[in-house]
Amino acid sequence: MSSPEVALQSLDTLWFQVGGTVCNLACTHCFVSCSPTNHTHEMLALAEVRRYLDEAARLGVREYYFTGGEPFLNPEMETILAATLEVGPATVLTNGLLLDPGRCARLKALADASDYSLDFRVSLDGWDATSNDPIRGEGTFERILAGIRNLHAAGLNPVITVTEVCEGTAGDAGKERFFTLLRSLGIERPRLKILPVFRIGAEAERGGAYESWQRLREGEAPDGGWDHLQCSSCRMVTDQGVWVCPILVNEPEAKMGETLADTLGDFPLEHPACWTCHVYGVSCRT
Repeated sequence: MSSPEVALQSLDTLWFQVGGTVCNLACTHCFVSCSPTNHTHEMLALAEVRRYLDEAARLGVREYYFTGGEPFLNPEMETILAATLEVGPATVLTNGLLLDPGRCARLKALADASDYSLDFRVSLDGWDATSNDPIRGEGTFERILAGIRNLHAAGLNPVITVTEVCEGTAGDAGKERFFTLLRSLGIERPRLKILPVFRIGAEAERGGAYESWQRLREGEAPDGGWDHLQCSSCRMVTDQGVWVCPILVNEPEAKMGETLADTLGDFPLEHPACWTCHVYGVSCRT
């Protein structure tokens, strides 16, 4: 049976692989397999981002997301955010290790100077070092908490993003442990986002790849079709062109073109990661 196709209903959200696949961590569950030595995708330069921002404005994009790799390894990241905040709201996905007090103060100033919102999502995979560090690296728990504290001290309240690699995360008790941790940092209104894992990249080696039955098939669309999938309203920019979504940047068949205009058509939901998005209701938006 053939795979279904998803139509782009509207290009509301544009992602930038601004850090490429270069990261200061090598997390065991990273579906893009980012690391200090992974140069599959390189960092985006300010001029490249500006070119896509201009096209995005013409196409009616409403919000912008920045990921990697680690975005703050990009030496132009703060300037890129300043340019983005001239045209729309921005969110940065970060591991938090480079959020020193000076940077957080500058980010707060950028947020205050813009009519649009600036948000941050900080990745954490456990409520203590014992649960987090085997996934994200030795000593990272305390370093991540330091970054969260610095954001909070600057007046920025990040979303803490957790995956289900940490056992018990998705249950009420697990969520409450994270809320308790964040309140202990002085965050009165903690924000938490829990995501399933995608069994590709490093996670396929750690936890096993997809089974053959984990595929979407023609005729299995829910009521309303496939519009609940993020690929019905987003695209991802890398240094090598435009991909259908943030998940599949290492899949050559997921590249749709060089410009945003090239990518406004339908996309076949052939990859097993599409199954995860559908079954778990995944949205990478904040």
